[in-house]
Amino acid sequence: MELKKVLAGLEGLKAKGNLDIEIQNIESDSRKITKNSLFIAIKGFTTDGHDYIENAIEKGANSIMVEEGFDFRKVKLPNEITVIIAPNTRYALAIIACNFYENPTKKFKLVGVTGTKGKTTTTFMIKKLLEKQGQKVGLIGTIAKYIGDKCLGESDRTTPDSLELQRLFAQMANENVNTVVMEVSSQSLKLDRVVGCHFDIAVFTNFSEDHISPNEHPNMEDYFNSKLKLFQMCKTGFINSDDMQVVKIKKLLPNDNIKTYGIDNPADLIAKDITITNSYVDFKVKLGEKNERVKTSIPGRFSVYNSLAAICVALTLGVTPENVKEALLDIRVPGRSELVPNKKELTIMIDYAHSPESLESILKAVKSYTRGRVISVFGCGGDRDSGKRTIMGEISGKNADFTIITSDNPRTEKPKEIIEQIEKGMKKTKGKYIVIIDRKEAIRYAITMANKRDIIVLAGKGHEPYQEINGKKYPFDERVIVKEIIEGN
Repeated sequence: MELKKVLAGLEGLKAKGNLDIEIQNIESDSRKITKNSLFIAIKGFTTDGHDYIENAIEKGANSIMVEEGFDFRKVKLPNEITVIIAPNTRYALAIIACNFYENPTKKFKLVGVTGTKGKTTTTFMIKKLLEKQGQKVGLIGTIAKYIGDKCLGESDRTTPDSLELQRLFAQMANENVNTVVMEVSSQSLKLDRVVGCHFDIAVFTNFSEDHISPNEHPNMEDYFNSKLKLFQMCKTGFINSDDMQVVKIKKLLPNDNIKTYGIDNPADLIAKDITITNSYVDFKVKLGEKNERVKTSIPGRFSVYNSLAAICVALTLGVTPENVKEALLDIRVPGRSELVPNKKELTIMIDYAHSPESLESILKAVKSYTRGRVISVFGCGGDRDSGKRTIMGEISGKNADFTIITSDNPRTEKPKEIIEQIEKGMKKTKGKYIVIIDRKEAIRYAITMANKRDIIVLAGKGHEPYQEINGKKYPFDERVIVKEIIEGN
């Protein structure tokens, strides 16, 4: 593609050199540069792409893009290299990627789901509902990327960078996907990763404190306004009417078609007569012209909200009420309130809860409907925020009937030292607990002590099929571990 076509739609550019040259590749990572590439230098949190301009040229880049203010005295530029100066290279990369891959999001329906919690479950639910109607669906999110049942690889972030994202979209368009459902993180919106995407529908699940840090959002206002950008990119949206912050969107964007769903407050789609058990929730909701009873195999009140969001999208995209009911009945989301079938008929739940907020949320949720004890099995990851360890110990001590403190992904830290920090929080409560460093043995202990009225929550690992110790990942799929323990393998 000609360079001038790649740059279409970008304003405020300055250029030196030939814009009629052919571009065969675009990259922001100098290590991936091939012959006749456009290299876009981006200032990251830890590295600055401008430091690698000469590397990119050596590897074959025939053009480079730099950000305004760059000091050209720092590099030696051959005369034949075309140079473009942009006000914001991160924003420019997103538009360039859309152009280079011929705007793939115009070739299918695109649904974006944002919110503090519930994004992963809601996107999987939407995917399942649409597939039940016969659609071919792509999914991009925290766990992995999919086209139908085909996994395109695990994810290293909730929303990929703009270049990888457009490549994924192009692949999905080439494979004739009807709809793509994606988690849209606040960080991706703030850092312009989804600029140029043509969203058809947006969903906002809920809003609570998270991601407040120097490298993410300085405050809650910035966090909310980042998420709001998704609704400014499309005209149809669904929001949670029971979340007092989220519901403000209706007034903030009065010209958009914003519909609501909820349980407690007036909404366009309301769940009534809710039943919550250890293994499912069911409720009444209006599907088309009739009130129908819907059941889903993910327990918890939050599951009702996620189901309502998914139903809103599904009905908008033509899924029949009967297919809605059938699809929700056997929904499974890897590592998100995932129940593990077992011969002992114990209620064993795997959940990705690995922050204070998510651990408290899941323990309080299961406490509300469990007839017996809540048995919490969790640890904290190494080489990550150590300040949350004591807090999580206190949370489990207050909300679980019994806690087994164990390892998560210790990485390069000593598991015993991580656990000692968790214990400090546990000791602030009257909660009963035991320390078992080996995570498999901790799970075994929980299974041995549990009865059919109890619920075991294996928190922290979720969908991860490994345990990371001293820089190496060892196989550790908790579904497999549970089966091995119960079946005596």
